[in-house]
Amino acid sequence: MTATMELRHPIGRDLVGYGGAPPDPRWPGGARVAVSFVVNFEEGAEFTLSEGDDRNEGIYEVEHRLDGPDPCIESHFEYGTRAGWWRVMDLLDRHGVTGTVSACGRAVERLPEIARDAVRRGHEVAAHGWRWESHAGMDERTERERIARTVRAIAAATGQRPVGWHTRSASSANTRRLLVEEGGFLYDSDAYNDDLPYFVAVDGRRHLVLPYAFDTNDMHFQHTQRFSGADFADYVIDAFDWLVREGATAPKMMSVGLHPRMIGRPGRMGALDRILSRVTGSGAAWVAPRAAIARHWLDTFGTAGRP
Repeated sequence: MTATMELRHPIGRDLVGYGGAPPDPRWPGGARVAVSFVVNFEEGAEFTLSEGDDRNEGIYEVEHRLDGPDPCIESHFEYGTRAGWWRVMDLLDRHGVTGTVSACGRAVERLPEIARDAVRRGHEVAAHGWRWESHAGMDERTERERIARTVRAIAAATGQRPVGWHTRSASSANTRRLLVEEGGFLYDSDAYNDDLPYFVAVDGRRHLVLPYAFDTNDMHFQHTQRFSGADFADYVIDAFDWLVREGATAPKMMSVGLHPRMIGRPGRMGALDRILSRVTGSGAAWVAPRAAIARHWLDTFGTAGRP
């Protein structure tokens, strides 16, 4: 490996994974697929000049940039907590689905009632960074402080310490080690490279990774107005049905990423309703928060030599 490659991938890459022979996770009830619905709570943690940041968040539904404060983009984010959250949560309730609320620490600190509502409904609240930001290039001292601050904010609001972590986009070379050093984390989701959890070695300790997914994620509504609710439902259901087929001999895990300000629009909720109906009515899925999936994996493989 070249010096350049070592710098780019300081913790190494595994391009093989389970090598076509994945382990049987023995999901509860003999499920063929463990399905993780992740509701991302980021509103209030995005960057905005009006609150003293050095930039405005640049990802939302309108391709428009201002050099000064941008009330348009701020308003788009506000929709998530004012309207979208309640609509999405109520629909999950109606289908009897609990999942993971991946929450930015600053968003929880500003709106602790949202995090408490998640816990009241039976959802896991996991850590999604202090701000809605990548950790790539962040110095170690700053990153360590932001991880700890996120943990404190969620614990203070909910009375429960988060056991899962997911960095927006890229993590740093230090993120996984800092999570292990912080202690208390069962897993992180800073990977997109598999359909099953897996272990990695971090400073001689075994650490669990629950891969996330960007394809079965409502983030696609942000990138084109030609992506309809029907497109999203069809894609996610197609992915689920394929994994059910594979799961007859090799059970897998599936992640569905949701954002209240995106999927929570009235014209898109029918898509989520279709997805939930298909998954919960299939008889083939174990729908669970990521913490429950992590605990099951640790109980199943925690003392084994593989995976």
